[in-house]
Formats: sequence, structure tokens, C-alpha cells
Amino acid sequence: MRNRQRNYPLHGWLGFLLAVIFWFLNWYLEGLRTHLAFFPLWLGYILAVDGLVFMRKGTSLVSRSKTGFLLLFVFSIPLWWLFELFNTVLQNWHYTGREYFSDVAYALYASLNFSTVLPAIFVTAELVSTFRLLALNKLRWKTGKNLPLFFFISGWVMLFLFVACPRIFFPFVWISVYFIVGPVNYWLGFKTLLHYTKSGNWRPVWNLWIGVVICGFFWELWNYYSWPQWTYELPYLNQPKIFEMPLAGYLGYLPFSLELFALYNLLTGLLRMSVFKNYVCVGVK
Repeated sequence: MRNRQRNYPLHGWLGFLLAVIFWFLNWYLEGLRTHLAFFPLWLGYILAVDGLVFMRKGTSLVSRSKTGFLLLFVFSIPLWWLFELFNTVLQNWHYTGREYFSDVAYALYASLNFSTVLPAIFVTAELVSTFRLLALNKLRWKTGKNLPLFFFISGWVMLFLFVACPRIFFPFVWISVYFIVGPVNYWLGFKTLLHYTKSGNWRPVWNLWIGVVICGFFWELWNYYSWPQWTYELPYLNQPKIFEMPLAGYLGYLPFSLELFALYNLLTGLLRMSVFKNYVCVGVK
């Protein structure tokens, strides 16, 4: 069924304007600027893409619930700090320019900027879901009822391995959390990708993967001429690089999107707030 074309909404135009202005400021101002430019740049991206979603399907994160939209930013903060905690062991990425900020200032700026991760990925995945990508519907493998238990045990093994020997097993940080949390959501009756794949529907997985790769491209692109910026130092697979990110590192974005989806659904499932019922839409209706 073809989507009825709608006018591009005002908040989408506002987002586009923010993205253009702060992209320019982030790349061309002298001195420290990215700690101030990052949030409005990504807020602009999120609003611009949300406008495209609304134009294509008549509903979007912003239009469905302003409260839900704001809470996505709030929830994103502790979820990304979890990975910052893991990185104290892994030391896979570093923030150059960190030395110019006090601990309090760094925590505040970092939290504000980390808040954009969830809404950026979810709104992009929803945009992907509005397209008829027929080739992605050919995979109809149905996951079995024993898969959650296998995932759960494997996730804890991977978590132990990358903490115990990070130089070898650091890639497990990008999959272990999903393997642990996904089954918990499944057993608690919370929304989980396992509910889709057990019936052979892999489109939500593909939508998240394509969405996060798009976001990952812009994260690394906009970071390249930023200051402060992040850099990567992997024990192996560190070359070649696209922007600052090693090419192999882009594969880590794929399971990362699944981890965020699982963590979001665990958090909202525990909170039991009606605003989150069917709020994030990464599947195909």
C-alpha cells in the first residue's frame, strides 16, 4: 500500500535548520565548540528525520507523544553511561579535549550529548520501516523456544570474557548485553525482538541495523572535524579507518542497536507507563 503524501511538518523544518547551522558551526568555528554544538546538531537530525517519518506514515515519535519523545532523551543517558562504564575496562575509545573540562562539567555535557543516542536510532529505524524493502522479507527463519536460554547463558559468558581479557574479547561488549537482556524481556513478557523472530519476522532487526548504520555514518562524519572529539584504539582490527572509526568497528553498530532496543524495553517494561505502549515502532505494520 502506498503511503499518502503529507506536507513536511514544521518541526521537521526546524530540525533541518538546526542541523545545517550547527554542522557548520561544529566544523568551522575555532577552539572548543563541539560540547555546545553536538546536542543541537543531533536534535536537528532527529527532528528532521521525524518529520520525514510523519510525512510518510502520518505518525511519528513526536506526534505520538511529546512526553514519550522527551523521555527517550532521558532514558538514553544512563543507557550510554553503561557502555562508558564498560570502556573503563576496554579503553577502546577516548575523548580528546577531555582535559579542558572539570569532572562535573564533563559529566553534564556528556550526559546532554549522550541523550540523543536512543531517539536518533529509533527515529531512523522507523523511517527505514516506511520503505518496502522486499528483499529483506525473504529471510523467514523462525527462532526456537530454546533460543532465549541459549542467549542468556552465552551473554553472561561473553560478559565475563571481555571483562577478564578485554584485549582479545572486546567485541563482545557489543552483543553480550543484548544476549542477556533480550531473554529477560522475553520471560517477563516485555517487548523483545525474539517475539518477532520466533514467527519468522526479521524486518524489525533489519530496520534497526539499517537505521543504526545511517546514524553511525553521521556520528563518525560529524565527529571527524569536531573539537573535542572521540578517537578509537582497538587492540586489533584498528585499520583501515573511515573517519576516526576502524572499518571493522562499524559492524559493532549492528548488535549495539539491538542492545539499546532491549535495554529500552526492559526499562519501560519495569516502569509500566502507558505512554510507552507501542510508542517505539521499528517493525512493519
